[in-house]
Amino acid sequence: MTGLREMHIEDYDQMIALWRSIEGLSVSNADSRTNIEKYLARNEGFSFVYEIEGRIVGTILCGHDGRRGFIYHTAVSPQYRKQSIGQQMVDRCLHQLSEEGIDKCHIFVIDDNEVGNQFWTRNNWEKRSGFSVYSKDTH
Repeated sequence: MTGLREMHIEDYDQMIALWRSIEGLSVSNADSRTNIEKYLARNEGFSFVYEIEGRIVGTILCGHDGRRGFIYHTAVSPQYRKQSIGQQMVDRCLHQLSEEGIDKCHIFVIDDNEVGNQFWTRNNWEKRSGFSVYSKDTH
């Protein structure tokens, strides 16, 4: 198969390998197979992979909290960039969110992720300022 399709937990091994290979994409304990499986179940129909000849070359995690959408781990293998794969995935997520009545979506991009920041800026996403994101492990 070639093209965009819904993400399933069976895609995990290829997804995590792609994520680990992408400069600027941070992988943490939150990205364990168990946690991704829970995320996909909670946000069914919102996350996608792009596959070429059985190989996952693009991923996007998407979900919402009932009022705002969130996108994580948008990744396209470097040799497949500049082919609108990332844009197709983003467009599909935004469509799904809109269908659910969600009218705004956020993405967190690490400051030194040059490729990611360029992608989002080039695609007319507004870089926000005036607030900080704090994180803490729960254990």
